[in-house]
Amino acid sequence: MKTLGVGIIGTGWVAGSHISAFEANAHTQVRAIVSRDKARAQAKAQEFGLANCASYDALEEMLDDPAIHIVSICTPHHLHVPQAIAAAEAGKHLVLEKPVALDLAGLRALQAAVRAARVKTVVCFVLRWNPLFEMIKGWLAQGIIGNLFLAEVDYLHGVGPWYMQYAWNIKKEIGGSSLLTGGCHAVDGLRWFVGKKVVEVFAYANYSPQNPLQYEYEPNSVTLVRFEDGTIGKVVSSVESLQPYTFNIHLVGDQGAIRNNQVFSKRWEGQKGWAAFPTILPDSGDVTHHPFKEEVNHFVGCILNNRESHANLEDAALTHEICFASEISVRERRPVSLPL
Repeated sequence: MKTLGVGIIGTGWVAGSHISAFEANAHTQVRAIVSRDKARAQAKAQEFGLANCASYDALEEMLDDPAIHIVSICTPHHLHVPQAIAAAEAGKHLVLEKPVALDLAGLRALQAAVRAARVKTVVCFVLRWNPLFEMIKGWLAQGIIGNLFLAEVDYLHGVGPWYMQYAWNIKKEIGGSSLLTGGCHAVDGLRWFVGKKVVEVFAYANYSPQNPLQYEYEPNSVTLVRFEDGTIGKVVSSVESLQPYTFNIHLVGDQGAIRNNQVFSKRWEGQKGWAAFPTILPDSGDVTHHPFKEEVNHFVGCILNNRESHANLEDAALTHEICFASEISVRERRPVSLPL
């Protein structure tokens, strides 16, 4: 079976997880790394023992290489759109770190480029492959809690000077918003669990007193979502919170409820309290904790079998639209209808 060559753009923390995931897949090989500093690309290749890996300081050089079939974009947020468009136009399949774009215009331009190139994409809403997420999807499919009517998924992750991306994360032109820089994982989780179209968004956002972490945008937000069937959703996102990393899931249906790895169901006769199921929780902001290997295995299967990922760019665009609508709602103090 054909070996797919992979090019990595970026040499930061998350790039290492992408490299490890591709190197663990029998059908892929990391063959190139791009960095503004070629020496950093070379150092990254040496760190992971990549014997047949070229190092570049120009993206165009890597995109000209016919041995590269997949491009993985692991750079700061504001670079994702131009890099992804260039890679799509070069006919490369795309692994896109989130957020894929910081505004609607960039998102639409990227969608147009991918549609025209007809390349495969997967966006790194990597928690879709987390064991708890998979367990919850199974419970919902079995109707354990009946029909959902209320859902909450929260992202609370203090990103301060102790965190690698802090220096650029605080900047509006790079970080974007609390949702775009991290809370989009919770927004995507909300959509993934409810499985319905979102029609309206309303949101509030603020800074903590004196804004001690010096964010250029409100690092805390509460976003309310109305789905087409009347289901109500809520996402609390904070990148300024001083607490252990928390990814909270609470889903309420007409036959019971799910609270993270705990379930209460009327269908289980005699149940008196929450039933807890041990599994791997999404309880760490460390990228090495995230299931990138499972995501890469899924995506490689999509390429080899010519099918689309459930987390492709078109689906991820719906998550991003909610994030953009939340910003509009905060700015204009009104509910925002979707699609934008």
